[in-house]
Amino acid sequence: MISASFKNDIAKYTDQRVSKVVLNGTFSISNFEVKSVSDNVMVLNYIVFASDISLITKIELVDSQNKIISSNDVNIPVTTDQLMIQTIEIKEG
Repeated sequence: MISASFKNDIAKYTDQRVSKVVLNGTFSISNFEVKSVSDNVMVLNYIVFASDISLITKIELVDSQNKIISSNDVNIPVTTDQLMIQTIEIKEG
């Protein structure tokens, strides 16, 4: 079994690596409302303005060297400004 403290360390490392969110491969967000780690979970909260993007089809978490950490295909219409909440949970499995 992996200790809780080690899983939390990995979540903190992930938090430190993520420098921005890239939507649809082109639109970058680097200002986060919340970027934190608690109980092995990294939490990112960020706002997507409807004036900037009308449909999100891909969400990527990217490091400072523009290397993709996480990539998810989605289908999220943006008709009003949206508070996005994204988490990465570190768990054994």
